[in-house]
Amino acid sequence: MSSLSQDSSTAILLVSCRDQPGIVAAVSEFLFQNQGNIVDIDQHVDQENGIFFMRVEWEIDGFSVSRDQLERAIAPLAGRFSMTWSLYFSDVIPRVALFITKDNHCVYDLLSRQESGELRMEIPLIVSNREDLRSIADRFGIHFHYFPITKETKPEQESREIALLKEHGVDLVVLARYMQILSPLMTEAFPNRIINIHHSFLPAFPGARPYHSAHKRGVKLVGATSHYVTEDLDEGPIIAQGVTPVSHSDAVHDFVRKGRALEQSVLSRAVWLHLNRRTLVHTNRTVVFG
Repeated sequence: MSSLSQDSSTAILLVSCRDQPGIVAAVSEFLFQNQGNIVDIDQHVDQENGIFFMRVEWEIDGFSVSRDQLERAIAPLAGRFSMTWSLYFSDVIPRVALFITKDNHCVYDLLSRQESGELRMEIPLIVSNREDLRSIADRFGIHFHYFPITKETKPEQESREIALLKEHGVDLVVLARYMQILSPLMTEAFPNRIINIHHSFLPAFPGARPYHSAHKRGVKLVGATSHYVTEDLDEGPIIAQGVTPVSHSDAVHDFVRKGRALEQSVLSRAVWLHLNRRTLVHTNRTVVFG
């Protein structure tokens, strides 16, 4: 392997299959035979279930198989080991939609990291069930779409949202403190492509004021969890988590401040991992190639 320059384009192959001898050797040989220079490779075996996972990244420059022929070239190798696999290119920038409600700390953080280049993504639109944060979209020059949602209108509005996302070629949806429960209609339209963030007090401190409840109980850690969204509320495959200590000397507003900072860092970490194709989902768990 060699170091990768910032301007180099790479291909990324994600693989899962039944664990068996020769997988790494076969993939490495395929790349070698086609003048592929590996810049990053990682693998993991779930020994309990006998499942093999791998992420391999190689330089496209000098590779003897053209991009448009690469999937066809990989297919026989994948078939040999009955692989589930996906192929990505690092210079194809994902298109991301941000869903928000009234809390602005996560959306500002994501927009700042995108603007600085830390998160390589295009953000063609922001969607909200309220008008409160329209000014943020205006400030960053992003189209804002308002979809008020009630129990009665949810199916119709989510259908409209899905159509809008597909119209704009959205690859990933990030719920940046979006205070609506998504229905299976939405989660099935974007499987393992919707990321959520929430505090880690659940299920002990549910409701609208979890930090207040946790403060009354004297908890010693504040946490945040980011996960892919499934139809099971807050029970999707976890991508990233974090904790920070709190104590008796912290007031409620300190809990909230520390919790929000943690939500920002954990969500941005999860988004970075997804954008860089470092997550693989199997059943309801993730393999994260950090």
